[in-house]
Amino acid sequence: MGHPEPALAAWTALVLTWLLFFASHSLLAAEGVKRALLARWPALGRWYRILYNLLALALLAPAVFLTHRLDGVMLWRWEGAWSWLADGLALAAVAGFLWTLRDYDGKELLGLRQLREGRSVLEEGALVIGPLHRCVRHPWYFLGLVILWTRDMDAALLTAAVLVTGYLVVGARLEEGRLLRRHGEAYRRYRERVPFLLPLPGRCLSASEAAALERIARERLHREGHAAGAG
Repeated sequence: MGHPEPALAAWTALVLTWLLFFASHSLLAAEGVKRALLARWPALGRWYRILYNLLALALLAPAVFLTHRLDGVMLWRWEGAWSWLADGLALAAVAGFLWTLRDYDGKELLGLRQLREGRSVLEEGALVIGPLHRCVRHPWYFLGLVILWTRDMDAALLTAAVLVTGYLVVGARLEEGRLLRRHGEAYRRYRERVPFLLPLPGRCLSASEAAALERIARERLHREGHAAGAG
């Protein structure tokens, strides 16, 4: 017979490691927390993004390890044509990731640019609406969910998939609140036109519409910078 106590402890550890990752990731990304930490340690500003990424990796590793370490019951396995379809969608999602990399400043995401320029993490960049962003507001979340839900699913992976999906929905909403405060009217219009996590027919912005919203956002940042300088 099995040992229910060790099994329960393992599953509890799985859930708690994922929740710890989610909580720390969201908490340290919150603008109020950033300002509080930088008020206490101003020199942390240029290092914040790098340390944030390193901590995220350190907390993600045990969650991923436990997900693959647990011998969960196999719930479903893609077979035959369905397997080809699932793998094809996953490969397309990976290709989408690689394609959208050009819409991001890699050094900015890693924190290298802030470190080199001595720039605080609070000094965010302009609004950028790339080709895939014109059809879905959070393309990386969408692509990540495609990869996640096209895998053969055992009980451990399903537990992780449900937790990750819930977190991405909540985290995306929190992120949008920050973007709305940062970019104002431009992001409000963008949010009204473009779907949240799932691309929908007829809901894509044209290149000219995206460029117009980017221009509005840049003008807002310019006005705020000018006002701050004048103050």
